[in-house]
Amino acid sequence: MTRLPTTVSVIGGGRMGAGIAQVFAAAGAGVSVLETGDTAAARQRIADGLAKAADRGKLAESPDGVLGRVTVIDDIAALPPATELVVEAVPEQPDLKIDVLTQAEQVVGDHAVLASNTSSLSITELGAVLRHPARFLGMHFFNPVPASKLVEVVTAAGTTADVVDQVRTWVRTLGKTDVVVRDSPGFATSRLGVLLGIEAIRMLEEGVADADAIDKAMELGYGHPMGPLRSTDLVGLDVRLAIAEYLYTTLGDRFAPPRLLRDKVASGHLGRKTGQGFHTWNQ
Repeated sequence: MTRLPTTVSVIGGGRMGAGIAQVFAAAGAGVSVLETGDTAAARQRIADGLAKAADRGKLAESPDGVLGRVTVIDDIAALPPATELVVEAVPEQPDLKIDVLTQAEQVVGDHAVLASNTSSLSITELGAVLRHPARFLGMHFFNPVPASKLVEVVTAAGTTADVVDQVRTWVRTLGKTDVVVRDSPGFATSRLGVLLGIEAIRMLEEGVADADAIDKAMELGYGHPMGPLRSTDLVGLDVRLAIAEYLYTTLGDRFAPPRLLRDKVASGHLGRKTGQGFHTWNQ
């Protein structure tokens, strides 16, 4: 019988980290969430996500029962040594990711698999400073994590086949689908998603159509569940800008961030999380 890791550690208690913690805990794993900021807010995000899942009939037990398997900590030294899987879900800053990954590796055992939820940064470069890069890969979950069916498994040249197979099994046990992608800037999903989003922003900038029309064109014409501008709002305009800038430096001019995207981020219009992006959202 396939099983999940008994103990999972998630580094970062923001929207993505809370979602990752929720799905592992709901599947039966014990989860430690490291949040060095507001630990109460991190726990509340998980509780709110569980309540929504229960309301939709997507939870096999009570939200409190699942939440009882979640511990929120504020010190990386408190990560359980028996952790089988560490998932890093901190902001898309290479130095920050490397720092928390190297610290986590010192605390958990050599048996643990370490993974980054990065949506674009090089898995090879992030893992290069680890003691055991062969046990490191990318686990790119999608927002919102509980509802999304996809996990992009990103492998570096040194990632061992048994680690890849183990992670793919865990993903499927969560009820999600894995796709395996070789380490490359933006992987598959961010590379294609950002390019589509950038072109949609340029079309809006040029007055080709309004945001609602551009999104509906892709939703109704191509069967996309969400248009590229609404998707950008969901991801966060600041997050999308950071990814676009990284891809611009690594893959060239076709990923150059449009001025409209930069202006909206500078104005604090970051999408759903602020209530205003390319669309207006109810908070």
